[in-house]
Amino acid sequence: MRKFLIPLLAISLLSACNKKVEPTTEKNMEEKVAEFAPFKLTSNIDDLSANQKEMLTLFFEVAKIMDGLFWQQAYGSKHEAMQLSEDEFTREFIKLNYGPWERLNGNKSFIESIGEKPVGAQFYPTNMSKEEFESLESEDKTSLYTIITRNDEGKLESVPYHVYYKTQIEKAAELLKKASCLAEDKGFRTYLELRAEALLTDDYLESDLVWMDMKTNRIDFVVGPIENYEDQLFGYKAAYEAYILLKDMEWSDRLSRFSSLLPELQKKLPVDPEYKKEVPGSGSDLGAYDVVFYAGDCNAGSKTIAINLPNDPRVHKAKGSRRLQLKNAMQAKFDKILVPIAQELIDPSQIDHVTFDAFFENTMFHEVAHGIGVHYLINDNSVEVGSALKEKNSSLEEGKADILGIFIIDELVKMGELDTDPKNNYVTFTAGLFRSIRFGSTSAHGIANLVRYNYFKEKEAFTRSTRGMYTVNFDKMGIAVEQLSKEILTIQGDGNYEAAVKMIEKYGNLSEELKTDLERINSKGIPVDVIFEQGPEILGLTACNPEKCEKAPECAKEH
Repeated sequence: MRKFLIPLLAISLLSACNKKVEPTTEKNMEEKVAEFAPFKLTSNIDDLSANQKEMLTLFFEVAKIMDGLFWQQAYGSKHEAMQLSEDEFTREFIKLNYGPWERLNGNKSFIESIGEKPVGAQFYPTNMSKEEFESLESEDKTSLYTIITRNDEGKLESVPYHVYYKTQIEKAAELLKKASCLAEDKGFRTYLELRAEALLTDDYLESDLVWMDMKTNRIDFVVGPIENYEDQLFGYKAAYEAYILLKDMEWSDRLSRFSSLLPELQKKLPVDPEYKKEVPGSGSDLGAYDVVFYAGDCNAGSKTIAINLPNDPRVHKAKGSRRLQLKNAMQAKFDKILVPIAQELIDPSQIDHVTFDAFFENTMFHEVAHGIGVHYLINDNSVEVGSALKEKNSSLEEGKADILGIFIIDELVKMGELDTDPKNNYVTFTAGLFRSIRFGSTSAHGIANLVRYNYFKEKEAFTRSTRGMYTVNFDKMGIAVEQLSKEILTIQGDGNYEAAVKMIEKYGNLSEELKTDLERINSKGIPVDVIFEQGPEILGLTACNPEKCEKAPECAKEH
């Protein structure tokens, strides 16, 4: 069993679900909760119309449904999970982790008598083996949108999400249809109508394509089963989540010009021609947003600060993707986490290179990098990279995006398209490694950052003093960025699963030296991540009246 994989067959939770058990004593639960810095998610909504504000209240209700669905996928019954302990801090930590396993600590159980988290979460029976799954004859068993269950005879069967979660999905779709009636932007109204239908059919392509054209609407709503990080058995199944977003029109205008440069950036990738023959979609979009609500998968454990969607390669080919920078959440992480880490670990001679602008750029071009590179195998363009790299794909793709993001910044500076000092990006990026490694060894982002840390150390892109302070070697960092970019892109293009395994086995290790540095950060009380105070009341809205929310107007009934 490899070091960073959870054992294949997870221990069943059935024996522990119906009794109260106490938290482990490894660390006081109050201290664990305190590792997450509170932050209010809000934004100025004075410019919104009455219809837009009412639409937002409906989005909050839909998002809460997505949150409940993710609870089912990640653990099971939220009510039962909250009965596992009577201690208020333990219950708060269960809520934060969507279950009794600490997401930023290798999914280790923090409740006595609760075993390891099933690697397939609740997407598969906990007593199912990989061999049993492989022998299942079902055309949609690897679909993003099916649950694998056992029938009355104990045999495996594949059930579509919209059937398995029928009651919740129908309610969410009805609310979305009602919200569409309030949309003043015609394109956004069409998107909401199509998204409601997609929830009911598990066919998201048409709504994804329409969402790609959403560039003028002030409000945006990302909703549905989207990312597959929760499925650590195969990486097949998508988890429900939702983001409610308010677009910063001024910042977005500044970013929009970079979209047109994607084809040229693809040509500049540091790989052989066959690995960069794909053409990024011309509809790619960059925008800055305030996020006012996280629900489900995106709210579990560490919080994302940027979105790159849709994930469907068919959409990438046709129109590219949209990169949404979550500006308020990004500022929270920079102020509360990254700056204190940098002050502790970055050599004083380079501390001035740690800037919010560099943090914003690194994050933004990480999302840009997801849209370029290799998405299909170079010797078989019908096979997606994700299918070939299986459970290693998420870590490799996140690693590609991070490292190519820095490569892109270097290239844009050379092209005269970006006015920034790459030294700031290098040092801020290095400080960011420690922030993300703390996400844990079961997180795709955490593994990706471990790989980069150890790779850069091997290539002497930075040095560590005897006092534990890091200094970036700017010349060697630039070389290492190109070398690692080439290695990852080659593995992806070849669909070389064995090479992906070897890279993670070689570089995805937490050394004693790095562990010491992380313990130093923790001893200073630097938060691991943020936890949001969020909801309609925080935004200054009145929560939706359930009877009013659930009663669809005539225009919604027509759909």
